[in-house]
Amino acid sequence: MTINGLKIGGGAPVRVESMLKSRLTDLAACVGETERLRDAGCELARVALPDSALAPAFASLVRESRLTLMADIHFDHRLALAAIEAGCPSVRINPGNMSGAARLADVVAAAKERGVVIRIGANGGSLGNSQLERCGGDRGAALVLAVEEQLRPLLDMDFTRIIISAKSSSIAETVRANAILAGRYPFPLHIGVTEAGNGNSGVVKGAAGISMMLAQGIGDTLRVSLTAPGEEEVETGYNILKALGLRSRGWELVSCPTCGRRRVEVAELVERLKKILPPSAASGLTVAVMGCEVNGPKEAAGADLGVAGCPDGFIVFKKGAFLCRGSMDVFEEIVRREINSILNHKK
Repeated sequence: MTINGLKIGGGAPVRVESMLKSRLTDLAACVGETERLRDAGCELARVALPDSALAPAFASLVRESRLTLMADIHFDHRLALAAIEAGCPSVRINPGNMSGAARLADVVAAAKERGVVIRIGANGGSLGNSQLERCGGDRGAALVLAVEEQLRPLLDMDFTRIIISAKSSSIAETVRANAILAGRYPFPLHIGVTEAGNGNSGVVKGAAGISMMLAQGIGDTLRVSLTAPGEEEVETGYNILKALGLRSRGWELVSCPTCGRRRVEVAELVERLKKILPPSAASGLTVAVMGCEVNGPKEAAGADLGVAGCPDGFIVFKKGAFLCRGSMDVFEEIVRREINSILNHKK
């Protein structure tokens, strides 16, 4: 299926999503955030539309944004209709809280008419006692049941432009639920670990759960849910895909953790290197920064370009083979020259 020309599922690359942190009460902030997310590589962003008074601002955002948007709707079917009327190509709803079957039917009819995609999904924090009882306390299975309860009325209305999701703050519950859904339904799956947290612990938790699913071939779009700017969510998402060999965006860094044998301070050299590499032109390039000339070139033999410390400065190598050496005061000059040579050769 496609959302505003963005293909999801059916062999398309796993898409990287985020959600606007700005409120629609500040339209300029929302527009600016969509631009930053787009520059970071975000392909689809959800936008909370919590109040009908904000519908005009939402419509303006849809017109101004160069990033594909998805309206995030709760409880009020009129908000979903307003989002569709505004030209938003996708909406996220819970069919069970759209004010009854007749009003859900209105939303579905509008979505059919406009070719809008509807995303549905369950969250571990909103599971009810009846769902848990029916599944014998199995929270993963209860998540599946909650998704199916949302899916059924859409299918009864012959609506199939659907993305489904099942998320929990528990990795085990999330992975189990998505494994069941992936084996049971043909619809694209949006994956993630909700409320993963912030900082390193949030990144690790999100990456662990998402990677477990992707490694099983589960997932067509993803969001890394962090208490952090959306750009960090997007960067982490791409880093997960890159680590699994599923997608590559920008250049990849290989660097050693350092030890007592290092000839240079690797962290400082990494920062100097980042200022030299052109982010877009260097897409697909693997660059290594290693602490010493003894192990560095061999350990980073797969790098398109590598630098390693040596007693009088640094050496430059390519695919493990020595290229040249220099002193630290000409580091930028030499490395920039070698990078440009590689990039020109790739053209």
